[in-house]
Amino acid sequence: MTKNALFKVAALLLAVGLSSQTPAWGENRFGSQGPEGSPNRRQDWLVPTQDQITPSRAVLFRPPGKGPFRLAVIAHASTQNRLARAQMPQPEYAALASVLVARGFAVLVPQRLGHGKTGGPYLEDQEGCDNAEYAMSARSTAEAITTALTFMRTQSFVRKDASVIVGHSAGGWGALALTDRSPKDISAIVVFAPGRGGRADDRASNICAPEKLIAAATEFGEDARVPVTWLVAENDSYFPPEFSKRMADAFIEAGDDKVDFKVLPAFGNEGHWLAEAGDAGAMMEQIIANTAGLTVQVPVAQGAAVKGKK
Repeated sequence: MTKNALFKVAALLLAVGLSSQTPAWGENRFGSQGPEGSPNRRQDWLVPTQDQITPSRAVLFRPPGKGPFRLAVIAHASTQNRLARAQMPQPEYAALASVLVARGFAVLVPQRLGHGKTGGPYLEDQEGCDNAEYAMSARSTAEAITTALTFMRTQSFVRKDASVIVGHSAGGWGALALTDRSPKDISAIVVFAPGRGGRADDRASNICAPEKLIAAATEFGEDARVPVTWLVAENDSYFPPEFSKRMADAFIEAGDDKVDFKVLPAFGNEGHWLAEAGDAGAMMEQIIANTAGLTVQVPVAQGAAVKGKK
């Protein structure tokens, strides 16, 4: 086990040792942190994290009414750059969240440990190229998603089944580690350009230890049970369509064919940021409308066509 991996294990053990103590900020701080606002009843929340002492800062959106609503959890992208992580703004994925709310979902966007104002230990470190720990990194992200999901299901306005996980980049990579769950628990997973180590040294299409990503994708596919929609923009320079297709194929070949792989039209100057772009609403309408497991409750707006590749 590498030095950084040992450090992460020690951090988790420390967290477990402290979990019996009441956090300094008080357990009653979990939940809403202020009034609802616009759009879509936007509200700041605090939700638990896997270290049990650092709350995740999150944003919640939901439809009108009391529910119970199906829950969608959006898992954000990440970076290995410590300064960039510390300065990360609160993720909201406004266009994507708006489309999901219109279809009857309550949408939670939690900021994971080691990012922005959430702070705390960064448990998702993928290590360097020579000793990349992509599977371990994904499972740490998956644990963060699961912790937030489990807490939100204790809320009266949230259904306890048929949740959807939407992941972007590193968040999507972590979502793939949840494909072994029961489809009754998580009904669909949607990932936008999932992976780790993309655009290494800030060079387009330069991927750190690509074969280790392929191997980890194979590992996740072996026990996959939840249907996956795997999306990547034509001009994604982090995980280009050709490489993303290799990962998706490895995932499929390891188990049952549960992946709907699609290449989306080029978006802006860098397609990797499509998922979080505020001006991508029309394309998001088309994506969500064509994703299995998502109930369409309103007419779909006209938007950019989605091109499929198998």
